[in-house]
Amino acid sequence: MQTLSQPEARRIALAAQGFSGTARMRQRRPFDPALESLHVLQIDSVNVFARSHYMPMFSRHGGYDQERLDRHLWSSGEFTEYWAHEAAFIRVEDRPLFGWRMDDYRQRYASRIEELKPAMSRVRSQLADGGPQFVRDLETGPREKRGPWWDWSDTKRAVEMLFAVGEVVTTGRERFERRYALAADGLPAAALGVVPREESQRALIAQAARSLGVGTLADLADYHRLKSGPAQVAVRALEESGELVPVQVEGWVAANGTPLAAWMHRDARLPARLAPDALLTPFDPVVWFRPRAERMFDFHYRIEIYTPKEKRQFGYYCLPLMVGGKLAGRIDLKADRAGRELLVQAAWQEPGAPARTASVAQSLLASAAEWQGLERASFTGVGNLQLPTRFEV
Repeated sequence: MQTLSQPEARRIALAAQGFSGTARMRQRRPFDPALESLHVLQIDSVNVFARSHYMPMFSRHGGYDQERLDRHLWSSGEFTEYWAHEAAFIRVEDRPLFGWRMDDYRQRYASRIEELKPAMSRVRSQLADGGPQFVRDLETGPREKRGPWWDWSDTKRAVEMLFAVGEVVTTGRERFERRYALAADGLPAAALGVVPREESQRALIAQAARSLGVGTLADLADYHRLKSGPAQVAVRALEESGELVPVQVEGWVAANGTPLAAWMHRDARLPARLAPDALLTPFDPVVWFRPRAERMFDFHYRIEIYTPKEKRQFGYYCLPLMVGGKLAGRIDLKADRAGRELLVQAAWQEPGAPARTASVAQSLLASAAEWQGLERASFTGVGNLQLPTRFEV
């Protein structure tokens, strides 16, 4: 069995995730390499700096036109949204691989579906008659009764349930609000097909392995949020077919000290050198599974959005900082769009961070500010990473 060192495992993982020796984007179809590497592009509503689905492209390639990515995701007909990790963009052609999850939602929420039956029937009729619509268009009135789901109305609950079970899809967003359509109206017929459960889950684990390069069972299962039992069945089948290759990674051990089983995709590559610098979204696959981030990078990371202010250790929305292929710090950012200024609310470096961490951070922050159309950056001085109080971009 092949044994990988920790640095080798990191290089394999970063190469699989679309980091390369050059940040240049293709002139034609510039987003394809990153989207193919990621497979899922997680969506999140937090917008204190930049919405999460914009960040992976910036992390891998630097500044680009966000509207161009929006057009690619929404107007090309190649992508749709579903619960693929959390809410995420996926390729339309991959949607049938999640049919088993839609079936699971139907079973798990059978009583809730029965409760929402009248509202779901009404929403279906409205979408059939009126085409794609926002929830505000589907509401029965401005004071429609709200329920216990995050102050959701019955209409919102109904349309989200229809989305979960696959009857409804999104056809765009406005101010981050989804526009909904019946699946049969919003997708090609091929995307409405059904793939058997085990075949789907095997394909998803194979794709997770391609996107991760090397990983444990937990890593592979988490990528598309599979349970460990079905993931284990899929891994066993893929190992037998030769698509997954068993490996050992130095330092990857269970709580009892025994080596963790790990697998590498047969197409994974080990670059001789790969040491990217990047700011990452908290929802980048490099860090979204926290146990893997700790094991792979010795980086203990928790997002503190839901932590009371007085109990936060690092900041409200800290972006992990990668320096030379290592997670070397975290920076709490906020965009003051009215003042055209990037607010660095806190900046921290990890123990043993490279000597050039501060200069890399300043360079990346200047690029990030320019990408977001901001003119300058200011730093509060909070944290142990030394940055200028103010700098132009």
